[in-house]
Amino acid sequence: MRSHTSLLPARRTVRRAERRLRRRPVLVAATLAVGVLATAAFSTATPASQAEASGALTNFALASYSTASVKAEAAATPSAFEKTVADADAAVTAATTVAADIATSGLDVGTPDTTVDTSELEGAVAQLKRAQSLPAEYTTEVTDAVTTLTASVNEQAQGLRGKLDAAIALKAQREAEEKARKEAEAAAAAKAAEEAAAAAAAKKSSAPRSSGGGAPVFATGGAVGGTSPADAQATARSMLGGYGWGDDQFGCLVSLWNKESGWNYQAYNRSSGAYGIPQALPGSKMGSAGADWQTNPATQIAWGLGYISGRYGSPCGAWSHSQSTGWY
Repeated sequence: MRSHTSLLPARRTVRRAERRLRRRPVLVAATLAVGVLATAAFSTATPASQAEASGALTNFALASYSTASVKAEAAATPSAFEKTVADADAAVTAATTVAADIATSGLDVGTPDTTVDTSELEGAVAQLKRAQSLPAEYTTEVTDAVTTLTASVNEQAQGLRGKLDAAIALKAQREAEEKARKEAEAAAAAKAAEEAAAAAAAKKSSAPRSSGGGAPVFATGGAVGGTSPADAQATARSMLGGYGWGDDQFGCLVSLWNKESGWNYQAYNRSSGAYGIPQALPGSKMGSAGADWQTNPATQIAWGLGYISGRYGSPCGAWSHSQSTGWY
């Protein structure tokens, strides 16, 4: 926004003062002539008159020295002119900076006018600098105009700065709220996924299955009491009823021990030390089912079924766990 302070009267005053200054050489010459005549008169005066004049000159010299001292002290501090110009320059800088900051931020500060017109202030400062050499009575009006325009520019710049700060704070608040919302949604989704996975695992482990996703591989032609894989499967099948299990559990048992040992009663895992059809670890655990645990498939099967019953409840429960973890 532009200030409506008019500089025309001040400019006219400065021009009139400049015209008067151009006539000063004539006045100075006249003053010098008067000085010469006074000097001549002094040289022809009486001794008493000369003494009085000498005293007057001495007083004039002291007064001149005192005036020079005051001027020197005044020069050590900024003049009113310098302060006025410095304040105006600072106002222009503040206005330019806030306009650039708003443009860089790309934020909506709530007003379409995001710049401050400083052209009138800059013109007034130039006028004041031009009038600097004039007597104070000719520069007062221009100085007042610069001061008024400086205050106006500062007010507008501060207003825009306040709007920009508010827009930045609002943006930060919205970003924080959005971040919190996304984090809450992610946490809720993770919890829901965890609960769904737990429910699926529980359902899978509790559901009886005849096989592990495919038909179990049964050995054929076996006889109870033999040592071949087919014989071992026949022996195991005959024992299921003793644990309260139906034939639907047999497929899971076949799949489980196919994976563990291939129903080989002499199967030995060199890396872990597990032994036998159920891969007991260590194999000596099966001694609780019989001293012949190393050579009798029936003893190994009896121990293995007891282990499954106590730990997983059923062969299908054990097979489900094995599929999930790789062991049972």
